[in-house]
Amino acid sequence: MVTSMQDADTGPALCFSDVLFHWQARQPPCLHIADLRINRGESVFLYGPSGSGKSTLLSLAGGIITPQRGQITVLGTDLGALSGAARDRFRVDHAGFIFQQFNLIPYLSMLDNVLLPCRLSPRRRQRASEAHGNPHAAAAALLHTLGLDAGLHQRTVTGLSIGQQQRVAAARALIGQPEIIIADEPTSALDADRQKDFIALILQQCASHGSSLLFVSHDHRLASHFTRELDLQSIKEQH
Repeated sequence: MVTSMQDADTGPALCFSDVLFHWQARQPPCLHIADLRINRGESVFLYGPSGSGKSTLLSLAGGIITPQRGQITVLGTDLGALSGAARDRFRVDHAGFIFQQFNLIPYLSMLDNVLLPCRLSPRRRQRASEAHGNPHAAAAALLHTLGLDAGLHQRTVTGLSIGQQQRVAAARALIGQPEIIIADEPTSALDADRQKDFIALILQQCASHGSSLLFVSHDHRLASHFTRELDLQSIKEQH
């Protein structure tokens, strides 16, 4: 639950306290994080090798899964105090996800993929409308900023290049100005120049709206672009 309006407005964007998670009860824990805090407006690069639990941490941060022990708060809200349906609503209202495989809807157009969060969240629909007049104009403006002109907007995403799909996924995450952007290895399919350009665009968009960014990768060379770097192994308790 939200402890107070002041906490909700000024506390950390994301906080893990003594969080323990394991996929199977008789197996060793996948993650045990004593303390992790990400501040409002901060851009954090989380590094870890394949299999270290990065995607599990992101699923916990988004309330997709819940820990066996401990507390995870997002914007002052205790995710463990919410029902599954309430966590889903909270996630679409407040968090934008960029997945490694993008998770775009193949039969929808570029524009309709970007508009999905506004169809699911009145909060994000209102924010998009306040900024641009209506959600369609907000989606078009984001796509233009990301280098995708109007002639492509009605094309289904299956006809797009990997780089174009990636930018559509970013626009979908950013529309409606969610307070937190969570990116799971979103540049793994790109060459070095496209990686750099994409990260610059995401950072600029997050900075312009005051959004926190949690960017996860196994590629440590990307860390210098962010305000803070975390090594997942260093924040995991050893067992």
